[in-house]
Amino acid sequence: METGLDIKHRAIVADKGYGSNANREVTRKAGAVPVIPYKSNRRDIPRHFAKALYRGRARIEQMMGKLKRFKRVALRCEKTARNFRSIVAIAATFILIKSVHTA
Repeated sequence: METGLDIKHRAIVADKGYGSNANREVTRKAGAVPVIPYKSNRRDIPRHFAKALYRGRARIEQMMGKLKRFKRVALRCEKTARNFRSIVAIAATFILIKSVHTA
């Protein structure tokens, strides 16, 4: 959660593994809203939860998983940042084309 002094977060999005009261309190002290789902065995689960923000996190995580299926992206075979960005762009294009043609 520590990213730098000049960055102000509006929300911290994390999975259930970071759902402790201490993490939520640190997030609130930083001036951000914790978007962390509650574990099912917790007793005092509040009614409100920002599902839309959490869905965005899931989409990003799914896209990263799809990108890592490409060997050159997962193993970081490219030496320079420019070449790596190019390979990621090509992989993202393949993913986009596949999603359009299967829909």
